[in-house]
Amino acid sequence: MILNLTKDIETVEDLPLYKHSTFKIGGLADIAIFPKNTDEFIATVNALTESGTRFDIIGNASNILFDDKGYRGALVFTGKMNKTQYTRIDGDALVEVSCGKKLTELAGETLKSHRLAGLEFAYGIPGSVGGAVYMNAGAYGGEMSQTVVESTCYNSSTKELFTLTAEQHNFSYRHSFFGDNKNCFVLSTTIRLCDDANGDAWSKAQANMKSRKEKQPLEHPNAGSTFKRPEGYIAAKLIDECGLKGLSVGGAQVSEKHAGFFVNKGGATSSDVLELADLVKQRVFDTYGVDLELEIIYIPEK
Repeated sequence: MILNLTKDIETVEDLPLYKHSTFKIGGLADIAIFPKNTDEFIATVNALTESGTRFDIIGNASNILFDDKGYRGALVFTGKMNKTQYTRIDGDALVEVSCGKKLTELAGETLKSHRLAGLEFAYGIPGSVGGAVYMNAGAYGGEMSQTVVESTCYNSSTKELFTLTAEQHNFSYRHSFFGDNKNCFVLSTTIRLCDDANGDAWSKAQANMKSRKEKQPLEHPNAGSTFKRPEGYIAAKLIDECGLKGLSVGGAQVSEKHAGFFVNKGGATSSDVLELADLVKQRVFDTYGVDLELEIIYIPEK
């Protein structure tokens, strides 16, 4: 694969994806690219677009299922784009965050070091800021939509930078503008936080983390919640009531600790996970007439 990239932009050929996935599943990617800033990201995306190379943007790969056969094309990992900048306006703190910053790291930094409230819900969510905006990530009654002021974005088709206001993100449950505009990418997001007036925001975040560790199967490789929440239902409750905890296909298993999670008990393949998902979806539909939708994002070989 020949790309017109400067030598400053880090590239790795034949990257083993299982090492870069929280699910610990995935074959070799033809090429992986690790831009360090906005200029390198734009140069990378332009080169890939102009060469007609298939590519996907990857944050922390915490809700990604890579194919065991690998990835034919280029994967752009944003983890090195992780800067934050703090400003004050009308008593509130505005934090501009690069897309690759880990959400839990950001939450801990704002809550503990800066004593700012607003990201208590996010402490423990394993994704990147860009991925969290893309998915409108949330937990414990909070969502990214509650904090986002604007995002700086790039359109690979028009080669233009643009800004999205909070409303223009079109946030809804696990959805945003970016889900409908695959050629547009988050470069950075500005969020609004407030002073921790009661002094208990960090304690709340720690309590949320403790709850995660007690209820979720964090001791095994996983990709977070397997299915989206169906309207009027809780996916994990439906799966549990169908008696599917512990159901396995190969090395993939419906967690015995939390039915909403699939875990890799060792040697799980992408095919194992997809087959298990089909079995669970069919059983839930047959029992309750509810059609579950994957929240995990599967990225096929080609």
